[in-house]
Amino acid sequence: MEGKRVVVIDDSEVVLAMISDILGGAGFEVLTSESGIDANRHIYSSRKPDLILVDVMMPLLQGDKKVKLIKQRENSRDIPILLMSSKSIDELQRLVESSGADGYIQKPFSPAALVNQVRNAVAH
Repeated sequence: MEGKRVVVIDDSEVVLAMISDILGGAGFEVLTSESGIDANRHIYSSRKPDLILVDVMMPLLQGDKKVKLIKQRENSRDIPILLMSSKSIDELQRLVESSGADGYIQKPFSPAALVNQVRNAVAH
């Protein structure tokens, strides 16, 4: 997984720092953004990310709505996206189906579970 680029979108600096530390320690290149709009600079850069993690509960633009926007664009629809939330598994599965996301990570998560889910997502 060395060198795989992951964009993490979450409005919590604490969550961004934690995920960045965990995934960075596992060999991923991690780019963080506190908003879906700011994340565009990472998503649509000259080197596309290998995976996007996006929090569902975001100000201005909810995570599932951001997923729909990314999946509508020709140059980004093939990037795997995982929703992150503390919502119930049933609600997360519904949001994955309705948004076009490729899966979800339920909060809170263990570092090992996060790394495993991210590795599985970038391997497909």
